[in-house]
Amino acid sequence: MRSFQVPGRSPVMSTEAMAATSHPLATEAAIGAMRAGGSAADAVVAAAAVLMIAEPHMTGIGGDCFAIVSTPDGQLQGLNASGRSAAAATFDRLKADGVTAIDEDSIHAVTVPGSVAGWQALMDRYGKLGLDRALQPAIALAKAGCPVAPRVQHDWAEAVDRISRDAGMRAHYLPGGRAPAVGDRHALPALAATLERLASHGAKDGFYRGPVAADIAATVKAHGGYLSEADLEACEASWVAPITSSSRDIEVAEIPPNGQGLTALIMLNILDALGPMPADPFGTERMHRMIEAGRLAYACRDAFIADPAAMTVPVSALLDKAYGAALAHRIDPRGRLTDVTPATVPAASTVYLTVVDRDGLMISFIQSIFSHFGAARATLNTGIVLQNRGHSFQMIEDHPNRADGAKRPMHTIIPGFVLKNGRPVMPFGVMGGAYQAMGHGQFISNMIDYGMDPQEALDAPRAFWTADKRSVMLETPFSAATRAGLSALGHPVVDADEPIGGGQAIFVDHARGVLIGGSDPRKDGCALGW
Repeated sequence: MRSFQVPGRSPVMSTEAMAATSHPLATEAAIGAMRAGGSAADAVVAAAAVLMIAEPHMTGIGGDCFAIVSTPDGQLQGLNASGRSAAAATFDRLKADGVTAIDEDSIHAVTVPGSVAGWQALMDRYGKLGLDRALQPAIALAKAGCPVAPRVQHDWAEAVDRISRDAGMRAHYLPGGRAPAVGDRHALPALAATLERLASHGAKDGFYRGPVAADIAATVKAHGGYLSEADLEACEASWVAPITSSSRDIEVAEIPPNGQGLTALIMLNILDALGPMPADPFGTERMHRMIEAGRLAYACRDAFIADPAAMTVPVSALLDKAYGAALAHRIDPRGRLTDVTPATVPAASTVYLTVVDRDGLMISFIQSIFSHFGAARATLNTGIVLQNRGHSFQMIEDHPNRADGAKRPMHTIIPGFVLKNGRPVMPFGVMGGAYQAMGHGQFISNMIDYGMDPQEALDAPRAFWTADKRSVMLETPFSAATRAGLSALGHPVVDADEPIGGGQAIFVDHARGVLIGGSDPRKDGCALGW
């Protein structure tokens, strides 16, 4: 339990229903949907739509989403709503056009937006209110203007130079040529009109064909990209079976590739093989284990994870406990491994939210446009920020995640779920681009190894490697002794210049009939219930 003499948050507790998101207005929209008779699916879509107005640099209908759903009878289902590259964007064509790498600002990084297909799939299977009603809070907010929250303004201001190069971004997201100030009301009338069309026509006719699809395709084409209206019309969300691995007395479920959830499970298998954790959750020995397990798991990610149709190593082999034990055997408690290539670190623009409704439907949901403001391009007529998820592709001919036509890239955003004795007990997720798999490992270890509640586990200080892959970033709360200890083990330590990620979780205490929620203080959000 936290010290009440130190600023912080207690977990939120309720008995009927709960929502936890990265922005209070989104949490309120989710609660409002459920109070109006909606399900967790209605609440998720309502909150996700509000977040694209409240946190436009993080998410939007120009991006992708994933979900893990637990039905009231305890069955898990996964939803992959990540879009594909343009069918014409083959490896050979890109190479012939002189593309040697797909950077974050490349028009070839723009992939088909999958989020709207995901919203529709959730509503079709589990919704009660309909897409029209679920989108009304976001439409109203886009018209009236959303007050800009402090963390949002901080991120927005840092992106000004990058997004000012595009006419669509300037028109919709730089009023007066600058980022809005904290508390300014920022309206998005063009996006409001797009959402109204989506609400009245549904995903296929309201977004993936007709004027919205034409505007997206024309915008990409104008910048030299290959995305077509046919690519948009072909977009479908996929229901998939989650993958799982056990750790101590729990199971953790993740979305299978093309997501990086497999990385988190490999990391947990490594930690499991290493045995009981050291006593100090923030000490040198524990953090050395976490960092080395993460580095090994991410090396596997970068070598193997891709669109499942292109993977050359089966998921089952990477999930094998013996494989995790073999990786764990490589970790030296006396020093940092020198023969592991750390992961690349893309930017982190993601929202995670989770909802549990009164009927026991639980949803772990994550949505993103990848970099801050995605590809830094927006459609002029419809106000949609285009994602740059294709930035994850490799321009390496024999790599499973090489760029190619109509292909899903390796994806960083991953919803998580915890089961105990086979029963789903906690939807959770950690934001932060490439950090997310590492974040899942740290969050789960905080709870099962150190008995932290969901809020404490989210609050705990984090470590991750830097973008140049040479150093380990530590958040401010780590002690001087831990920093010195890690340095002595060969980890070049630097201070994190930004908070590392974010996160939300809801633990379901089935025995007592209580929901226990946490929301990361690194963001502006909250958990609420009744």
